Amino acid sequence: MTQFFPYDNLTWPEVADLPRDVPLVLPLGSLPDPERVAAQLGDPQRLGILPSIPYGWRGSGLAVPESLLAAYIANLLDSLRDDGFTRVYALTPQGIDLGLGESALRLPIPNSQFTIPPDSERGKVIIIPIGHTEQHGFHLPLSVDTIIIEAIANGTAAKVPEQAYTLPVMPYGVSTHRPSFAATLNAGGRAFEDFWLGVIDVLATRGFDRFYFMSGHGGNMSFLVNIVKYAGERHRRIFCATAFLHTAGRIGAAALEKYRTSPIGGMGHACELETSFMLHLRPDLCHMERVVDETDFVSTPDYYMDWIEGGSLIANPPWDDDTKTGAYGAGSHATAEKGRLWLEAAIAEKVGHVAEIHEQHRRREERRNAGWGLWGKGR
Repeated sequence: MTQFFPYDNLTWPEVADLPRDVPLVLPLGSLPDPERVAAQLGDPQRLGILPSIPYGWRGSGLAVPESLLAAYIANLLDSLRDDGFTRVYALTPQGIDLGLGESALRLPIPNSQFTIPPDSERGKVIIIPIGHTEQHGFHLPLSVDTIIIEAIANGTAAKVPEQAYTLPVMPYGVSTHRPSFAATLNAGGRAFEDFWLGVIDVLATRGFDRFYFMSGHGGNMSFLVNIVKYAGERHRRIFCATAFLHTAGRIGAAALEKYRTSPIGGMGHACELETSFMLHLRPDLCHMERVVDETDFVSTPDYYMDWIEGGSLIANPPWDDDTKTGAYGAGSHATAEKGRLWLEAAIAEKVGHVAEIHEQHRRREERRNAGWGLWGKGR
């Protein structure tokens, strides 16, 4: 009988130790029958299931052009091949061909019974949470960024349901440091931008006009900035925004300063902050006996590592210049109580951003409708 295991519950050393002929499957939507998947692959002894893509294909409730989805998925599968895995597959609904060749498995996957988001949610800020599946040192699983940003997005929508609606979290983003440590995936910067701009195109065409990309992963950020710029040029009556990560604005920064015990350099990746979130949200996935603090970042006055990065220099040197384990920061300083307090601050910060997006859109529409400036000349 096949043993199924969730890929994203593993740490990167555990993925590094997997035999390279273990099959790995990335589902589109829910996995309807794991045993049927195993049967298609010859009933292997072990089979790894990756986090599912929540939407994007015909029948998912929110479909983008298939070429955009195909590029996104192909890059993710190539990440696994780059790590040496020889049996990697995407499980796609029958009748959909994404050009994946022998890497495509097909089973009947129920179509969504709902349009995502429902048309009744027009006029709200549509939260688009994006996490990632990547290494987080010796002590945390690959799912850290996804778990944290999903909790923040859901918490925000629950606080102000009359103002915001959240899409399901996307568990894949961009990691340009992917070759440094095993297990990290990469959707690719250009494919990432094209896919998410395609999502905005679809939603704007359906009459949605306020969007907030929430990212749990720093590698997504520069690409999200490009997306909101492109979206604002393409759809002139929307307001599409993002922010640098979470727990990093006015409210978040104050909370970090109040409760942190590590010095600058102690918060970056698999650090005091992310480990605290995980101890609060998913302590069962934390291996605190394996924590290694790494704060020996090659720092100069205008280039250093901490959660709220500072300095005027922007660069992307190899991660393995600065970390031997994949971690940046002091995970040993983490506690579940800090995670609870920081989650409250992160949600409060995002609730404030939702309110600002509404205000920005309202005030700009008032100007436009009043014929302000060039809007009064028929633009």
